[in-house]
Amino acid sequence: MQSVKKSKGSVGLEVFRGRLRLRLPRSLFNGKQTYLSLGIDDTKLNRKLAEQKISQIELDILSDNFDFTLAKYKPQTHLAIVEAIAPKQDNLNRLWQEYCNFKKPNCAPGTWKHGYLAQTRYLEKCPHKLLADAQKIYAWIVENIPADSAKRLLIQLSACCNWAIKNKLITANPFDELTKEIKIKKISTEDNDINPFNKEERDAIIAAFKANRYYKHYAPYVQFLFFTGARPSEVIALQWKHISSKSISFEQAVVDSVNGLVLKEGLKTQNKRLFPVNAQLLNLIDEIKSDRPNINPNDLVFPSPEGKWIDTHNFRNRAWKAIMNSLGIEYRKPYQTRHTFVTMAYEADVSIPQIARWVGNSPEVIMKCYAGKIRKVAVPEL
Repeated sequence: MQSVKKSKGSVGLEVFRGRLRLRLPRSLFNGKQTYLSLGIDDTKLNRKLAEQKISQIELDILSDNFDFTLAKYKPQTHLAIVEAIAPKQDNLNRLWQEYCNFKKPNCAPGTWKHGYLAQTRYLEKCPHKLLADAQKIYAWIVENIPADSAKRLLIQLSACCNWAIKNKLITANPFDELTKEIKIKKISTEDNDINPFNKEERDAIIAAFKANRYYKHYAPYVQFLFFTGARPSEVIALQWKHISSKSISFEQAVVDSVNGLVLKEGLKTQNKRLFPVNAQLLNLIDEIKSDRPNINPNDLVFPSPEGKWIDTHNFRNRAWKAIMNSLGIEYRKPYQTRHTFVTMAYEADVSIPQIARWVGNSPEVIMKCYAGKIRKVAVPEL
């Protein structure tokens, strides 16, 4: 038996008695080694077919759509003949898999999980598989997927086709014009959905966390969010080695991925950002230290009650919602702590370039997103 290749995943390609077979991950079958015979000879063309099968299986594993009966992956002679004749560029799913494999190495974990894998699941449900059926695919997407998700999927399908054209896999992009046909409202994201708290609301939220017997553990975390305007993903990744009495170094983030929470080097818009420590922030840091003897430089500054990374979804759905409900304040997501800091700094006449440096945005973004939200309405005497 000759081993030909082991893919980046855990599906291997082997030659056994002159024929190709796939070695499937043991983890899928409780440690038992399982093989899938492809029933084809070891030739250059057949290896390409085998690589396509590997890509299909690995994508199914990542998207939790693996067929444990293996029926989906077993060779079918009549289909193999059709595949050998039909140009592979006609098959949208195959093109999409190749496009995803191309994008994955440089794709953020969260984007891969919530973007490409989610869109893969949509395409698997679509009954139309050929590029020639682009109009039918478009109609199915519009009828079965929410408008904003449909728009994003069609944009990605168009990008996939442009990539395929560049790589000489197809000659035309049937989705190019179709992406323009869906009209939706501007998609709201955490960065542009700005509805800040006022100072009284901010202070009430902090006080409520401190007084709550179940969630007071999170009080320092909430204060830090309000006092720095940092993104929650940056704050939960902080270790004591990143903090001094003069500054805080944001240089990593905890993000959601297919495998759960993972640590990612670098930030959303930059590699690293320094934030100056003022008296208010220094008092908070000293309070945290006083409650934790024997701090190690690699310890988390804001661990969960179990000593792990704070799960922002769990925090929002339990602690944050409970506190907001108890105060009767209009519900807003924890990310509004960032918008609150920026707005309060702006109202305190801090320059826009300075605020941008503090929070890791460009001055243009600050002007575009926040200028209309400032609560100062008095006309100055000129």
